Amino acid sequence: MRSLSYWESLEPFPPSGELGVTPDPRRARTDAAVWFLNEAMPLFVRMHEMTTDHVHEEIQLLAVDFSTMFFETLAPVPGWRDYYRAHDQTPHYRYLRTMLQALQFTRGGGRWVLKSPQHLEQLPVLAEVFAGATTVVTHRDPVDVVVSMATMIAYSARMYTDQVVPAALGRSWADRIDDLLTACVRDRPVLDGGRALDVRFDEFMADELGTVRDIYELAGQPFDDAAHRAVGGYLAAHPRGRLGTIEYRAEDVGLRVDELRERFAPYVARFL
Repeated sequence: MRSLSYWESLEPFPPSGELGVTPDPRRARTDAAVWFLNEAMPLFVRMHEMTTDHVHEEIQLLAVDFSTMFFETLAPVPGWRDYYRAHDQTPHYRYLRTMLQALQFTRGGGRWVLKSPQHLEQLPVLAEVFAGATTVVTHRDPVDVVVSMATMIAYSARMYTDQVVPAALGRSWADRIDDLLTACVRDRPVLDGGRALDVRFDEFMADELGTVRDIYELAGQPFDDAAHRAVGGYLAAHPRGRLGTIEYRAEDVGLRVDELRERFAPYVARFL
C-alpha cells in the first residue's frame, strides 16, 4: 500500500533541475527542517513526533490548492477559517485526488492509506470524490483531544509570536474541534453502506493488532503473515510514550473539564 511521507508532503514534485538526482535533495531539506523543529521546540516530539519519513496528513497537499485546515495550525487566522468553511470543498478534494494520482505516477505504490482530522467536517465531500474508499473514523474522549491539541498549538505558537496567550488559543481550539465533531455527528450517516468503521481509542489500545485486522477485512485487504509481522514490528518499536510524555492540564490553556464535558455530550453519546 501507499502512504504520504512527510518529505513528500512538503515537496510533492521535484524542481526540474533535480529530476532523477539521487539522493533526493528534497529529503535532505526535510532532514534540515526536522532538525530545526527539534531544536526550536524540543518538547514537541513528545506531543507529535515528526520525522522525514513518517506518514503525514494530506492536508499539506490541500494547501497547494489553498483549501485546508493546515493554515489554522500555523497561526490564528479567523479570516481564512471563515473563508474556507464558507466554500464547497468538492473541487479542492478533486484536485487532491489528481495530486495523489500524480504522486503514484512519479513514485509508484498501490492503494493509498490517508489520514486527516479535517475530513470530519467534509464527510459528504469525501464520500463523493473518493467513492468506494474504505473510511475509518477514529474516536477519542473529546476533552483529552481539546486539551492536548490546545497545549500543542500553544507550545508551537512561539514560532510566530512573541506573546503567547494560552487561554485564547484554548478557547479557539475548543470551538474549532466542536465544529469538527458536530459535523461528524451530523454527517457520519453518509458513510454508511458497508465501507466505514468507527474505531474507539480505548478499544484500539486494548487490541491494536485485532483492530488493524478488522480494518483490513473491511477494506478487502489481505492481512497476511507479512502484513502481520510488519504491523507487529512497528508497534513493538513504537511503544506509547517512548519519547517522553507531557502532563496535559485544561487550566493551562484556560479551559474547564466540566464545561468541556457538557459541551461535547452529544458527540460522546453518539460515539463513545
